[in-house]
Amino acid sequence: MDNDIKNLDEEIKNFHLPRWNEIPEIDLYIDQVVSLLEHYLSNYIKSDNEKETKVITKTMINNYVKHGVVKAPINKKYNKEHMAFLFVIFILKQIYSIDEIKSLITLAIETSSAEQAYNRFCSELEKAIKMTFTGENYINNDNNLSKEQYLLRNVVQSFANKLYVQKNFLEIK
Repeated sequence: MDNDIKNLDEEIKNFHLPRWNEIPEIDLYIDQVVSLLEHYLSNYIKSDNEKETKVITKTMINNYVKHGVVKAPINKKYNKEHMAFLFVIFILKQIYSIDEIKSLITLAIETSSAEQAYNRFCSELEKAIKMTFTGENYINNDNNLSKEQYLLRNVVQSFANKLYVQKNFLEIK
């Protein structure tokens, strides 16, 4: 059991999202999109529905298109920009509403290209996950934190981060 936990911790610490240049160059059909997203995300995100075994479905993707969070596919195929948006959406929907995610994506692509915004998102997410799971941000000051204290610190940090984004961006429209 301890080995399983260590392996899971290592996997999480080494979490990697494909960068823009790692997303397939060819446009993908929805089944391929679901497979690619599942490959990268299924171990890290949870399903909206406890009865649902898949964390990513065609219906979900179609709903994001219908609500204008993702542009409609071209000839039923999804390109790199679609894929980047979908990676961001499936990660952020664990914390934010779809309307909030749409606002955050809009802001990101207003200030830089979709490629730059997506690569920045990937890099910052990976750093945050690694820092959270290794404790690197607290190690210098708090070597004596118990596992429970460290967990509590991360729970309150996730709330603080969400509150900051909501109060400083999402409520300002």
